[in-house]
Amino acid sequence: MMVLASGALIFAGLIGMVFLWQTGLLFPTQIAAANRPTLPTSAERLELATADGERLVGVRLKPQSSQAVSPPLLLGFGGNAWNAEAMALYLHDLFPDHEVVAFHYRGYPPSTGEPSARALLADSLAIFDYLNAERTRPTVAVGFSIGSGVAADLARHRPVQGTILVTPFDTLAGLAKEHFPWAPVGLLLRHQMPVIELVRDTRTPAALIAAGRDTIVPARRTEPLRQAVPNLILDRTIPEAGHNDLYGQPAFAAAMREALGRIEGAPR
Repeated sequence: MMVLASGALIFAGLIGMVFLWQTGLLFPTQIAAANRPTLPTSAERLELATADGERLVGVRLKPQSSQAVSPPLLLGFGGNAWNAEAMALYLHDLFPDHEVVAFHYRGYPPSTGEPSARALLADSLAIFDYLNAERTRPTVAVGFSIGSGVAADLARHRPVQGTILVTPFDTLAGLAKEHFPWAPVGLLLRHQMPVIELVRDTRTPAALIAAGRDTIVPARRTEPLRQAVPNLILDRTIPEAGHNDLYGQPAFAAAMREALGRIEGAPR
């Protein structure tokens, strides 16, 4: 009986830690803040106030060359350990002739507030509206990992030209169950992001890029999206890539450029 009681206490303690630490595990704000790259001198700082009084800070990188017809703005939403500078610079290196904007998620310094799935989704709408208050322009939402859920939600509620979803998952709850199969995730998880429901019935052109050796977002968490996206214009898996080394793969860069090209060429 003592062994059973001890085991029960240990299990309860683990459950308690997962419940209390889930926000920190899901949103590693300090890790993201520590990996801020050097931006070009032309980078522009952006700042907006949310409806609930928080401050979101972002960065704009302008295109390297002017064109007769401006290409769409690329609005980036990074993974949970990415910051705005890293996301913007990565997209700028891939697409130097496009204007790129990315914002630090709520609670990711120097943005203020407490991060949450609900806040990330709501803030993406505020960011879109802030950018279009200057002038309305075509926008492509690019989301990496958890940012793919943010991009999908934005496409459901705002008229973006297209989305590029990189290593996306069907639901945050389903992904949590993958990593904590012993925990009652349905009861404990405070952060919900049902990406599969966000993409249903959304006719926005969408590209999906996955990593063949992804252990963070395994294939079974991405596969349902392929069936749910109504207008999937590119579906690509980079076979030799994992979740974190995907971004250095030449095949990934080629897939990203193909995805954007197809979105730009899709009928509006």
